[in-house]
Amino acid sequence: MAIAVLVAACGSEGGTVESSSSSVASADPAKADEIVRIVEDVMANKHLNAAIVRVTVDGREVITQAFGESMTGVPATTDMHFRNGAVAISYVAAVLLQLVDEGAVALDDTIEAWVPQIPNSDKVTLGQLATMTSGYQDYILGNDAFNDAEYANPFRAWTTDELLAFAVDKPLYYEPGTNWNYAHTNYVILGLALEEITGTSVAELIDERILEPLELTNTQADLTATIPEPTLHAFTSERREFFDIAPTAPFYEESTYWNPSWTITHGAIQTSNIYDVEATASKLFAGQTLSPESHQAMVSTRLRGQTSALPGCPTCRPMNEQYTYGMGVAIAGDWILQNPLFSGYAAVTGYLPSQKVAIAVAVTYLPEAFGPDGSYDNGGNTIFSRVGALMAPEDAPPLPRD
Repeated sequence: MAIAVLVAACGSEGGTVESSSSSVASADPAKADEIVRIVEDVMANKHLNAAIVRVTVDGREVITQAFGESMTGVPATTDMHFRNGAVAISYVAAVLLQLVDEGAVALDDTIEAWVPQIPNSDKVTLGQLATMTSGYQDYILGNDAFNDAEYANPFRAWTTDELLAFAVDKPLYYEPGTNWNYAHTNYVILGLALEEITGTSVAELIDERILEPLELTNTQADLTATIPEPTLHAFTSERREFFDIAPTAPFYEESTYWNPSWTITHGAIQTSNIYDVEATASKLFAGQTLSPESHQAMVSTRLRGQTSALPGCPTCRPMNEQYTYGMGVAIAGDWILQNPLFSGYAAVTGYLPSQKVAIAVAVTYLPEAFGPDGSYDNGGNTIFSRVGALMAPEDAPPLPRD
């Protein structure tokens, strides 16, 4: 198993808890009411403990509301912080693209000048790292040795060198640029390269170039397991198989303060809230801070029809209408998005440029959400896809709605 965002809300077990919502008047009260019904239905069917949702159209709020509980007896609220995971990958990619805009580097530059210690650095380019077409194996997905070590001690503080040691000495899955596979390894290496290129830490680069210009004041990096208060708590059963616990035996543990040092390049391990996650979609995904050329590179669907599944590669896959990787973002239909899932947290943030619709969702789980082996899927995807279909019925995101 691999380690993998107005009225009372119906709980997943049939009860109700009071939800918190923004005091801003909705730009579309009828759609806000329908969104509430969608969230309540998905929470019941997907066994979600909490859901925080924000939807805007051209910057106007349709709804910002929290449903369910953070902890037993503690309602979720719209100002709660959670781990934003892969959302920060978009920030790292945007920093690279800004440096391209400034003429400091080119996407076709090989990385050997900055990280010569990394095997195959003379073959792999900055752009291949950012599009995950380098061929490097992942240190997480499909890597039992890492997963066992992380599950044995989820509070461990991993170093970058320790993470890369699980992956970079292994053979490339394919010649760089000839296929695609999801690998956290790419962005850890890219972070090291960006620090060498600029002489500035990744945390400072993101603060100065992304968070401050976009006014994402609730997002911050931290290498510890700290989450600012108020905190959305997470719970999981994902270590069930690791501990060989019978499927019928109760097993559900808090994962809020598991150390996230393994998740991405250091300096981009962040916490955020629903307002900043939505603003990432409505601002960064819309092209703010980037030139038109670099924004097009970020959201390009050029990989469609250019990639394929590969024996022995767990995440190699064809790029298609349902999922195409751009540069630090995924594209589903015409929607630009990120959807992290790890340690009992899941989220989705997405943007539809043609109608300027932004949707952000963060969710946590009840025990019933986990399979017999402890596996679970991103319940935020279902909320996102159904809300997206409501907001843009002619251009709905092509993601599962059940």
